[in-house]
Amino acid sequence: MADYDVVLFGATGFTGALTAEYLARSAPSGCRWALAGRNPGKLDALRTRLAGIDDRLGELPLLTADVTDAGSLRAVAAASKVVITTVGPYLEYGEPLVAACAAEGTDYVDLTGEAEFVDRMYLAHHAKAAETGARLVHCCGFDSIPHDLGVRYTVQLLPEGVPLRVDGYVRAGAMPSGGTLLTAMTAMSRLPQTARAARDRAAAEGGIPGRTVRTPAGTPHRSPGGQWAVPLPTIDPQVVGHSARSCERYGPDFRYRHFAAFSHLPSVAAGALGLGALFTAAQLPPARRALSRRLAPGQGPSAERRARSWFSVCFEGTGGGEHVRTEVSGGDPGYDETAKMLGESALCLAFDPLPETAGQVTTATAMGDALTTRLSRAGMTFRTL
Repeated sequence: MADYDVVLFGATGFTGALTAEYLARSAPSGCRWALAGRNPGKLDALRTRLAGIDDRLGELPLLTADVTDAGSLRAVAAASKVVITTVGPYLEYGEPLVAACAAEGTDYVDLTGEAEFVDRMYLAHHAKAAETGARLVHCCGFDSIPHDLGVRYTVQLLPEGVPLRVDGYVRAGAMPSGGTLLTAMTAMSRLPQTARAARDRAAAEGGIPGRTVRTPAGTPHRSPGGQWAVPLPTIDPQVVGHSARSCERYGPDFRYRHFAAFSHLPSVAAGALGLGALFTAAQLPPARRALSRRLAPGQGPSAERRARSWFSVCFEGTGGGEHVRTEVSGGDPGYDETAKMLGESALCLAFDPLPETAGQVTTATAMGDALTTRLSRAGMTFRTL
């Protein structure tokens, strides 16, 4: 039996600390959990903060582990049922912990939005995790839970056994996190490597007998809600596609497209200019380093600013002559809701009765209704419009 139900690795970073605070408030009383990181002093200071939420946490176990020390990561994985990691960029720091969890049969969750990392981890560690029973669940934050579970929620309202079409429209009023900024720039600087990893994974997975799953980019248009919609090049469609591959309920021919939605055309132009500037900077190492320093991982907005932040993802689903419109919405996407989603994902894996899965799996495949229920109870909204 594992010593801990959940271990949070990288707990002293900005999002890691928010996740620790969420667990301090929301973990069930019988949950055995611990903090892990490379700096014992910072871990102790965080534990003192958590004791202000619940004085019983003054004795919370602290584990010293570092991404450069494979043995320490293996020990953390061996001691826990589920390991959460907020240590990114994941392409640089993530693989040793994935490898440790796959080897030990320990469930793993992260908040990466790095498509290349997810594909490379599938190629390197999916088979071992499937053998040991580990569930490796990437993208357990705003990338990509609202979209993955939102599409699943929408599909369940449509007829079975027919071609299905779902479009997602994302709106948000929030500051991007430092980690998100660095992730975007890293991906933009590694387009050939990302494409190669995707091709290698597709070749390893092969086709789906008798079924088709597509996630095309789409084109700019006016959404059914009257907003300006432009393709959103995030990891989310990739995650939705993998969920659809794993579940026949998505139909014999499934297509998902992913868009950013804007109320005003000038906002579209401003967004395009900003994305173009970020892409240009990503190709120039000095510019990339300068931007990274301005909003580095580990930094984030105040609690007051986060309290004013929000997100909404609307889904338009059609199939079998029927049409449904759904919405997933919540508060601050990059920090508070991401901490909530990450924490609830780990608790779901640790405590809930779930389908038998192993290897690299998505949130919809591994947790589905159980995680949707948890997040609904925690304040996120899943509804039919």
